[in-house]
Formats: sequence, structure tokens, C-alpha cells
Amino acid sequence: MQTLSCTTVTAQPKSTEGEFKLGDYKLDSGVVLADAILGYETHGELNADRSNVILYPTWYTGRHMDNRAAIGEGRALDPTKYFIIVPDMFGNGLSSSPTNTPSPHDRGRFPLTTTYDNIRAQKRLCEEVFGIKRIRSVVGFSMSAQQAFHWGAVYPDMVQSIAPICGTAKTTPHDWLHLEGMKRALQADSNWAGGDYEKPPEAGLRAFHTVSCGWFLSQTYFRNGKYKNFLGTKAETVADFIENVISLFSYNDANNLLAMLATWQSADVSNHPKFGGDLAKALGAIRCPAMVMPCDNDLYFPPEDNEIEVSMMPNAEFRLIKSDAGHLAGFPGFAAEADAFVDQGIIDLLKQV
Repeated sequence: MQTLSCTTVTAQPKSTEGEFKLGDYKLDSGVVLADAILGYETHGELNADRSNVILYPTWYTGRHMDNRAAIGEGRALDPTKYFIIVPDMFGNGLSSSPTNTPSPHDRGRFPLTTTYDNIRAQKRLCEEVFGIKRIRSVVGFSMSAQQAFHWGAVYPDMVQSIAPICGTAKTTPHDWLHLEGMKRALQADSNWAGGDYEKPPEAGLRAFHTVSCGWFLSQTYFRNGKYKNFLGTKAETVADFIENVISLFSYNDANNLLAMLATWQSADVSNHPKFGGDLAKALGAIRCPAMVMPCDNDLYFPPEDNEIEVSMMPNAEFRLIKSDAGHLAGFPGFAAEADAFVDQGIIDLLKQV
């Protein structure tokens, strides 16, 4: 989901931003990204036996600073208790992305980076930089919820629990379709030039965000007129709301948006040699406790999809967030009641490990 700076960050204990150099990094596709990088931020301190680690990756267009709204003393993700690592997803402009990768993989030539490509890099970060062998929990919202499922499936001896929030283990056909509409709207701009645009494809970006506006909040949210006061902006009409959203997201590069969108479209926990496309086998491999928390009004990841997934998982609990915020109910700092619900779910999960 799009990144939204919607809350004041509480003063935190020790936090550090970093960049992990992956070197020449081979992707699932076989393409090698030269001099690949993984941006990240940590909160808190690693304890002596390295047993207090929580991983919380970023989501669609999210950057590590956007996760801070979920982290704080007295919260579920308490940096006075846990060492919280927030790795940046490929394509977000901080880790390897179209905007910072040299030729021949720059701009529109940036290759597909799968969810598994992301978590392999994150595993290297944990092991090579911090000497971590066990992760107490992988927490994730939206696309990072997808990463949490992937972590639990392929590294069951390392991951002790997962907490996917408003996200599925596999992108559904309907979810893929809405993303395809966004992508094609952007690429229809004559200035797109296959990603080699001389100036940003503004018309395409406006169309892209306009399509997105109809998805990340629920119908009830609009019916209740809450769009008129979205993240501190003022709107008399839905058209005004669209303009506000376009302005909020104007920092995004078009190629980066599409690189992350491709990752989202391709997300599939079963697309791994261990599972051979067998979704039930992949979900059954998630042996650790799991707290799966969808929102009842999420248009991206409706709860029915998670119910199906949880039925295939041996140690998972399904806990429904009730909120008219739709997908953004899981976005840290957007909806206070939903934040409290998610925090309690994570607290209850951590008691099991």
C-alpha cells in the first residue's frame, strides 16, 4: 500500500539506519543485480543471546521510516524489549530500485524482484550483519504481510512466529487484475517511453493514483464522508480527494512504482522449489504460531482469502479487524482502534513463543 505519513513519531530508544551491500545478487529469474543494496533501519538493541529479534519489512512504496508509527515503548513492537529490524523492499528507492541501479538494469529495465528475492536478502542481512539465527516474529502489513507468510514457509527453523496484517500469502487473480489496471493506466501516457521518460509521465501517474484511490479505503469510509478529512487534507468532493492523494504521492518515481507492483502481482508463497506451486503444501509448512489479521472491509485482501489460507496452516489464528478504513486499517497510525487491535494481536502472539 502507498506510504502515508499520518502520525507523529514518538521518541524512540536507539535507532540506526543502514545500507547492506549484497554484492552481485542473483534473483529468482536468474538475472544478477550488480552491486545490489538493501536499505534498513533498526530500533532497540540486540540482547546477548540474540533472541529478541522482530523483523518488520516495508510495504508497497513504504520506506523504513514509515514503519516507525508501529514502534514505540509500551506498544507491541517495543524497542525497549525487542530488536526490531525494518528492511526496505526492493524497488522502494532505498534498496535496489530502477532509480538507483546502473545499466543494464536501470529504469524500465529493472528486473522482476520476487517476494522470495526480498526475504533471501533480508535473511542475509540478519545473519551477516547481526549474527542472528532465530527471529522471534516476522510482522508485516500488506506486501510485508506477504513477506511474513513467505518467511514462515521457507525458513521454519528460523522463524518462531508470524503476524500478517491485511495481506495474503498469494496474490489472488482479482488483486492481480486491479494492479494491472493501475499499471496500464500509467503506461498509457505517451511520455512513458517504455520507462525511459525524459520527464515524469504526469498524466499516467495521475491516472495510476486515481485508479488506486478507489481501492485502499472502503465504500463505507466514503459513504461516511471521511474522505473529506483524509490525513489532514480537506476535500469537498471525491474529485478533491483524488487531487489530495495525487499530491501526497507525488514523490514516487513511475519506474519504482511499477517495479514494486510487479513484485506484488507475482507474490506466491508456493512458487518455490520446496513447494512446486502447491499452495496447501506451502501454507502447511508454516509450523510456527501465526496471527493472521485481515480487515473486514479490505478491497485488496478481503478476509475470505485469509480464511482459506488459515484453514491450511497448522498453527494459525484468524482475527478480524473491524474498520471502515479498509486496507488502511492495517497501516500504522491511520486508525487508532485498529492499531490497538493489531497491537493486542501481536502481544498475544508473542506470548506463544
